[in-house]
Amino acid sequence: MTAAITIIIAREEPRVDTRDLAHHLGIQHRSAFKLVEAYPEDFKALGVVRFEIAKPPKGAKGGRPERSALLTEDQAYLLLAYSRNTAKVRALKVDLVKAFRDARAAAETRQRDYLPGYHELHDRVHQLAAESENRHWVHANFDKLVNKTVGLSAGQRQGLPAPVLSLTAVVQTVATRATAGAADHKEAYQRAKAALGRLQDALAVLDGPEVAVLGGGRHHG
Repeated sequence: MTAAITIIIAREEPRVDTRDLAHHLGIQHRSAFKLVEAYPEDFKALGVVRFEIAKPPKGAKGGRPERSALLTEDQAYLLLAYSRNTAKVRALKVDLVKAFRDARAAAETRQRDYLPGYHELHDRVHQLAAESENRHWVHANFDKLVNKTVGLSAGQRQGLPAPVLSLTAVVQTVATRATAGAADHKEAYQRAKAALGRLQDALAVLDGPEVAVLGGGRHHG
């Protein structure tokens, strides 16, 4: 049974090593790496190419450090596109799809684990907005409210430092508790907005880097 492709998380981004690709293709690494060197602009068009230098194995005589590249998903597919379209290449494309898909799923799971309170808040919103035709936007508005309170833009939750993640979890918990007893999602939103405004006011009197991220607009009910 062929070993699975190893996905490396480099600076919060999933990548694959050209040495691993060469191994799965059954070719010498220098052959795969030459494609990256031969078409540098093509690979750069799909993102920054990160290079690695591996030390030779201990005890190896005359060994030289080996240079490899950590490729993004798109760059890996480009390398395979520039390879001969053999059965191994086609099979590796399928394996890459699965490997990067699994890496994304794992990242999403880790992110949810870092944000306790997320599901509780949205379960409450779901109950209150069950009859609304715009349920999706109701959920999105609560997410925007949380992000604004913490000082984040949409899509910035990935790879946040621990203090910001902790603050986000607190904000979500406060928002959830504020919605208790609301008659509908509109009242719930106003209650959450007012509660988070008071939370910002309380944190504003503190001094420290953790509070500095709370730079979004203030919310008063």
